[in-house]
Amino acid sequence: MAPMGDNVVVSNMELEKLLSMKGGKGEASYANNSQAQAIHARSMLHLLRETLDRVEVVEGREVAFVVADLGCSCGSNSINVVDVMIKHMMKRYEALGWQPPEFSAFFSDLPSNDFNTLFQLLPPLANYGVSMEECLAANNHRSYFAAGVPGSFYRRLFPARSVDVFHSAFSLHWLSQVPESVEDRRSSAYNKGRVFIHGAGESAANAYKKQFQTDLAGFLRARSVEMKREGSMFLVCLARTSVDPTDQGGAGLLFGTHFQDAWDDLVQEGLISQEKRDNFNIPVYAASLQDFKEVVEANGSFAIDKLEVFKGGSPLVVNQPDDASEVGRALANSCRTVSGVLVDAHIGDKLSEELFLRVERRATSHAKELLEQLQFFHIVASLSFAQMIRD
Repeated sequence: MAPMGDNVVVSNMELEKLLSMKGGKGEASYANNSQAQAIHARSMLHLLRETLDRVEVVEGREVAFVVADLGCSCGSNSINVVDVMIKHMMKRYEALGWQPPEFSAFFSDLPSNDFNTLFQLLPPLANYGVSMEECLAANNHRSYFAAGVPGSFYRRLFPARSVDVFHSAFSLHWLSQVPESVEDRRSSAYNKGRVFIHGAGESAANAYKKQFQTDLAGFLRARSVEMKREGSMFLVCLARTSVDPTDQGGAGLLFGTHFQDAWDDLVQEGLISQEKRDNFNIPVYAASLQDFKEVVEANGSFAIDKLEVFKGGSPLVVNQPDDASEVGRALANSCRTVSGVLVDAHIGDKLSEELFLRVERRATSHAKELLEQLQFFHIVASLSFAQMIRD
């Protein structure tokens, strides 16, 4: 992306077209910085399998069994989890002595996602002329048809009653937009001096909470139309353990400390104006269990099969924990992977480079503290239709 002038502000309408994890295969790309998500996802596979065991299976099914991963991004994590889901469902059919149906997987994310990198990682399709058992045994091949679906998961993406299992991990904490009041200087929610709501005023945090709940309500409304009545849904998003929304936990440490201070450095060094900093806000909200539960209950379509806070661990994956420079680089890359596209659009490539160099420098000098304190918690939700919807 070309450097932009100091007067550029990304509007909320543009956010949907712009927001994505950093594509390609470079040092700060999502493909090379999603190991922590992979570790956290593996630690939750038993919960995913429990969700899959609740999906009703029928003998002699003539239509494909459909799974959809929402917020797939562009690394191998999405492909791995789809593989786990489909192999688990195949084994369920085989355990009953039934011929498995064909399987179809949809990978969905915003149009700005690097689908090219994702699809290059897809293993080749096994020969569908052979039996599904042979497909399952075919190493390094996939036993399902694959397709990409560009669009916001806060709206409809699929035909009615067409998807058996929805999966979404590490995505629902991204808001559809920064609340307008947070960037309005006349509003009590104006997030002056900050680029995230960690440690912000109560009004700003409440505006984020309201936006999160509005977005999640839209997500559930769309899925309540698209999911098959006997289907199920497995959702994972960032959580906070505090009741106070201004304490964003791990997300707060990631975006509200060294990342925040690096923006302040640019202001103090005269590289950007205070207004430029104040017009940038990370559209992420780490919800409490209560925030999430309120929306599911208000929607009324879904029964909560499981809803808990799960300790995921650190987002930093380092080979040498005693090497402060490696820890600093890991934190800067983590920030850049998820926010770099937005930062580039707001201040341009050159200043973005300066910002993340300062993040790395600051994180390096606090490496031991970061390794000890930076922990992510996740809300894990397993939802199926309430009995009245199934009937």
